[in-house]
Amino acid sequence: MTITKSARFTVMSMNVHKGLSPLHRHSTIYQLREKMRSHHPDLLFLQELQQEHRGRIRRFGQWPLTELTHFLSEEFWHDWHYGKNVEYRDGHHGNAILSKHPQQKGNNYDISAYRFEGRGLLHSVTKLDGIDKPIHCFCVHLALFERGRERQLDAIIGHIQNLTEGGPTIVAGDFNDWRNRVSAPMRAAGFNEVFEALTGSPAKTFPSIKPLLPMDRIYVRGLKIHSAEILHEWLKLSDHLGITAELELV
Repeated sequence: MTITKSARFTVMSMNVHKGLSPLHRHSTIYQLREKMRSHHPDLLFLQELQQEHRGRIRRFGQWPLTELTHFLSEEFWHDWHYGKNVEYRDGHHGNAILSKHPQQKGNNYDISAYRFEGRGLLHSVTKLDGIDKPIHCFCVHLALFERGRERQLDAIIGHIQNLTEGGPTIVAGDFNDWRNRVSAPMRAAGFNEVFEALTGSPAKTFPSIKPLLPMDRIYVRGLKIHSAEILHEWLKLSDHLGITAELELV
């Protein structure tokens, strides 16, 4: 008799708005760290992470002096992977994946659709404790314009097909897809969005103060979806609300 191991784990995705409040008046990075840790996600997908910004240090007296991936993950998440998407005089920002489990860092693929928008597809592979089957993780932040998102989605699906060999995969992030044009091609590629699977429609996450648009998604393949939640109490910490889901790898 063969016994198949299974494991439940949680994932969280959020556009952290560079660690600033919705109107850029206040630093929220310390509150974000506290809130994210309170949910104990195994995998954390972050967009617009301000990895370094010397101007923030000058402006806000309590801005972390270390890179934000170090600040957020210290003594909590086992490993982190950061992909720089935009660089400027005072620093840079991009996407990041934090994991409580060992993480094999992949590439940050340039999927920029326009010269004025630096966008990346960040890839990593993680293994849950006691489970040999790898989970491919992709963190994304898509373009503001629909035609650009269409080109980006073609590139994303191509990278997934080349890298994952059909195995368990998570694609999470800010899709900027208020018309929900992304789900059909993602379903054709074998993915389900966690909120669509449970409630029939993606979660409304933007703007955080009064969420009307379904911008943020967690797409999964080869994983069982147990629950999904919108983090409404975070409305003053970013211009997006965070989302979280409990998944199972069988």
